[in-house]
Formats: sequence, structure tokens, C-alpha cells
Amino acid sequence: MNTPVTVSWSVEGQERTALWCSSNNAAPPKSILQVDDTLGADDAYKLATSGTGMLFTGDYHNARQLLSAIARRLPDGAKAKRNTAPPSTAERFYKYRQARTHRARILSMLLVPLGAGPVVSLRRAPDVTEAWTNAFGRLEADAVVPLQELLGAIGAQQWRSTGLHIAALDAKIHPHYGTFAPVRGEYLDLVARAELPGLRRGFDIGTGTGVLAAILAQRGVKQVIGTDSQDRAIACATQTFQTLGLEDRAVAIKQDMFPEGRADVVVCNPPWLPGTPATLLDYAIYDPKSAMLRSFLKSLPEHLVPGGEGWLVISDLAERLGLRSREELLGWIQTAGLVVLGRDDTVPSHGRAMDTSDPFHAQRSAEVTSLWRLGVK
Repeated sequence: MNTPVTVSWSVEGQERTALWCSSNNAAPPKSILQVDDTLGADDAYKLATSGTGMLFTGDYHNARQLLSAIARRLPDGAKAKRNTAPPSTAERFYKYRQARTHRARILSMLLVPLGAGPVVSLRRAPDVTEAWTNAFGRLEADAVVPLQELLGAIGAQQWRSTGLHIAALDAKIHPHYGTFAPVRGEYLDLVARAELPGLRRGFDIGTGTGVLAAILAQRGVKQVIGTDSQDRAIACATQTFQTLGLEDRAVAIKQDMFPEGRADVVVCNPPWLPGTPATLLDYAIYDPKSAMLRSFLKSLPEHLVPGGEGWLVISDLAERLGLRSREELLGWIQTAGLVVLGRDDTVPSHGRAMDTSDPFHAQRSAEVTSLWRLGVK
């Protein structure tokens, strides 16, 4: 949404124009058709798969039901075709990811109009002012947004308002839109219980909500610097430190990877799976060609004090899916001039690992998350 883009459509021979809004930087539909409550789900699905955007002008709740109906018509991409050789786990996962990307694109074809403020210009629409403003800032002109993204902003506002209790901090944090909510407490517990090599200075690379930096600060590290490349993450982490009363020892700065200087402990919880992000939240899950992971390992030695440690918090799900091998990870560690000082493992306790309907339940239920303690050779 940094570069203004407009979309146009026709109503009774008159051309209408509005701003195009997409936090995922999705391209606007090539053509837009104004529709209302009379549009059936089958016709909507056909329009969406043909690349036609549907600007809904009826009832808000009917728009949500139509979106759900379109979603039910989409294949999940997890099943193999008949009479073909069984694909590998990695091949199945790639197909699944392709289907999810296709799904996101199709669902983004159902659009809703916004008036300045913003106001959702549909009957029975909720007040989205706070959710939209916290996610994107004020809206000064008429706009069009995918309903799916508007619902994401509304859901994020609920997370932000309610907060998320973090057992490792014994406190709540309030995730912002576009920052990954740390619902998986097991990896936070690894950082909370690892023996600290020193208390003078710590770095948290890719801080997100700031939760790992906050754990270090709460454990007594005197100066903690969290870095992130996203403005929304910096704002969220800063609020986390203020809410917890840690702003005198923890700070978030906009920086790609490492800040200047060296630290006693450098923690990084990179995206766990190699892959291309398709949505804003995907950036917390998918790391193209493991670029962030490899960059962290390569530069870590020059940012550790003598005797300092790098804490890599990462799952082995990529290995179980066949996307990356343990040998590759160990090779990157060795090439960087690092040694493994120790490792602490934990098993998942989140709901998805227990979901037997998940097409990758076998891999998710066997997943192990580890804190790798790394030192310089």
C-alpha cells in the first residue's frame, strides 16, 4: 500500500474509480464487476477463477457467507492424482503450497468498497475504524479492498485488544497486524530456561512482537536490542517493552539483521520453512532458500563477544517435509566457523500438531523444536 494504485469499474455506463488496497501487495484484478446479494456461489466461483474481481454492494454478512462458499469450492491441493506414482513428501508440500497461493488469489477476488475514514459501504457492516487504522493508518479517499484482507485486519485487532498470555513472561503481549502472534509457547520456554552466557548485552534478530527480547531482558540482560526490517514489528515490539516495563533495558530498531557491535547472547528464531511468502504473515513462516537462516549463521561470529553464544531457535519440520536436510544445517554452521555447544529440544503442544485431518499430520506430530547453542571455533 506504499505506492497508490487505482482500480476502475463501470456502473450503468459510468466509470467509477477508487484506490486499491492490499497489504499483501496483491495485484488488482484486471477487470471488476459490481455485484450484489443476488450473485450465487457457483457464478462467483467462476468469476473469481477467471480473474474477475467482484465488488460487492449488498449486505456485509451475505458477503462473508459468499466468501466462505467460494472457499468450499477450492481444492486443498493435498491429494495426489489417480494413476500416478506416489509423490514424495516434499512434492506433496510444494503442491499444497501452490494450492494455498491459488486459494489466496481466488479469495482476493471478492472485494468490498470503503469510504474515507474508513467506512465499509455495505449494509450491516461493522465499525472497522480502529482495526483498519491500527493496521494501515487512516483512509482519506474511497477505496476497494479484498474482503479476506479486511477480515484479517479485524481478526488482528481482536488479538491486539484481548492480548496473548505468554507463560514465559507471566504477562500478556498485544500482537499488531502483520506481526506473528507467538502462540507456540514451547519455543519461548527454550529461551526462558537456557543458561545465559552473560548479562551485559543481548540481540534478538527478527524481533517481531519483541517477545524473545523481552524474555532476555526479564531474565536480567542489561541491554537488549531487537531488530526487524518491518516498521509494524518495531512498533509492536516497542509497545511490548513498554507494557512490560522493560523499556529501560530493551529497544527495537529498524535494521536488516544485526545491529552494530557484539553481544553476550544473540537469539534468532528465523522462519522455519524454505519457501516463498505469499501473504504478510507468511514472512514469519517461509524463508526463501533459507536466506535469513544462512545470513544469521554467516554473520554471527563477528557479533559475539569472546565466550558469547548464538541461540538459534528452529524446528526440524523442514527436514521432516524434505525441504532441508540436517546435513545442510550442520554444514552451514561449520562453514560459518561455529561449533555446537549444546542443544535443548522440545515437542509441539499446539493444536495443529494434534489435528489428524491435517494432510501433514505425521510430520507435524513428530516435529521437534530446538534451541541450538552456538559458539565461535
